[in-house]
Amino acid sequence: MHLGLIGGIGPAATVAYYERLSPTFSGGAHALTVVQADMETLVANAVAQDAAAQAETYLPLLQRLERAGAEVAAITSITGHFCFDELRAISPLPLASIFEALNAALAERGLARLGVLGAGGVMASRVYGRLTVEVLIPGDDLDALGALYFQLARSGVCTPEERARFFDAGRALMDQGAEAVLLGGADLGLAFSGHDPGFPVLDAVEIHCHALERVAAFGDNF
Repeated sequence: MHLGLIGGIGPAATVAYYERLSPTFSGGAHALTVVQADMETLVANAVAQDAAAQAETYLPLLQRLERAGAEVAAITSITGHFCFDELRAISPLPLASIFEALNAALAERGLARLGVLGAGGVMASRVYGRLTVEVLIPGDDLDALGALYFQLARSGVCTPEERARFFDAGRALMDQGAEAVLLGGADLGLAFSGHDPGFPVLDAVEIHCHALERVAAFGDNF
């Protein structure tokens, strides 16, 4: 299988996908191609909730992936999925949805209440209403955390102070009754990877990549 990734939104997220997937999609029966989207365009369209415009910005990238030989494509960003339905309708390639991967993982773990950290739009929309569980989001700190997340995504660096803010927000979600906290932004690995926040964490990147690996290995649906 030849997998195409829409990357660049942001760089750390793209690296996380590549590091996880490259051992599977390297030579032999599989291949991996990454194209670069523009993060600032995505942010502007997401804030304006202009799904049609964002889908149109993705279309040339998907066409490029198709010409490169990709058979399936995926977006390396939960924020980047806000236009998923509009994109699927015009895409020349099948799209592997992160939402379907997340719902399958939540069902497998038997979770019913999930806290979410990530970009402001992802949190405010409760992951665009796509999850099949009750979703809890930060309260008064929602806008500040959303801005902090985009700062993290743009810089590709997480300071100890920023990490502490995300950990505090996760603990507050657990206090609200969450059974686990979803890292609902692909760049949050910068804050959480290699660190124990003291509460159960689900990594959306890890879950999406696992689903993509299963597509390659077993021909699973996506």
